[in-house]
Amino acid sequence: MPVDVNMNQETWRVFRIMAEFVEGFDELSRLGPAVTIFGSARTLPDNPYYKLAEATATAVVRNNMAVITGGGGGIMEAANKGASEAGGKSVGLNIELPFEQKPNKYQNLSLSFRYFFARKTMFTKYARAFVIMPGGFGTLDELFESLTLIQTLKMTRFPVIVMGSDYWKGLIEWIKTVMVHEGTISPEDVDLYTVTDDPDEVIKIINDFKVKEWVEPHGVVTHKNNHYPR
Repeated sequence: MPVDVNMNQETWRVFRIMAEFVEGFDELSRLGPAVTIFGSARTLPDNPYYKLAEATATAVVRNNMAVITGGGGGIMEAANKGASEAGGKSVGLNIELPFEQKPNKYQNLSLSFRYFFARKTMFTKYARAFVIMPGGFGTLDELFESLTLIQTLKMTRFPVIVMGSDYWKGLIEWIKTVMVHEGTISPEDVDLYTVTDDPDEVIKIINDFKVKEWVEPHGVVTHKNNHYPR
């Protein structure tokens, strides 16, 4: 009976996916409290947002938390640089891409992923908070995926902090007016994120929030009229 080459390739792909999850869980489970910082790979070092990301990462490690980024250039490089030069844990979750992604030199823990979905799980599972700096489609994806997971109770709520108010103001206004007005989100959904340009406020928001524990997305239970993931 002839072997289905495509089926054989699909089977081995499952093991490759499993390997990425196993390595990620093994390396990051010992990391301790961490903050994931997202942003554009194209931001140059003389850009104010680069400097803001660097300062924010420095503040994070000075408050005994690690910094996790996508490991590339731009905002990711700035955050890894701020964390590394402040003597903290500077993690890069690199992705294999045909262009643009090149690991920055400021990572003292570096992992490489082929699959976006495995990498996204690591961003989420081991972070106490997300900081969303100015970025492109990838950053928007990370912002809205985190809000979706929280909104749909697939993940315990934790701080989602948007930095760079001038950059994001059009989007934030659209969310508050068009989306709420059209009823595609609830008015209270705009409270799932916070906008600030102050690294010290980022730290305060994180510290004032109850420490997040990962909740496996098996569904919800109802208790006292509130829904909790279980």
